[in-house]
Amino acid sequence: MPLYKKGNKIKMVKINKEKCNGCGNCVEVCPFGVLEIKNSKAVVKHPEKCRKCGACVSACSNNAIKINMEKK
Repeated sequence: MPLYKKGNKIKMVKINKEKCNGCGNCVEVCPFGVLEIKNSKAVVKHPEKCRKCGACVSACSNNAIKINMEKK
């Protein structure tokens, strides 16, 4: 699971490979270029660019993407 720190928080972007059908909707809607399709599945290419906007989560019809914000 890709992680990166920003201040005292840890951001996490997680894609469930079993649920992902590789449609690419999440890649198309992400305004920050965080995701890409690799081997017919969505993968997190640039986790440091994620701003937790939720566009990818909304675009995923299979509910394969989760974004969590946890305080450390």
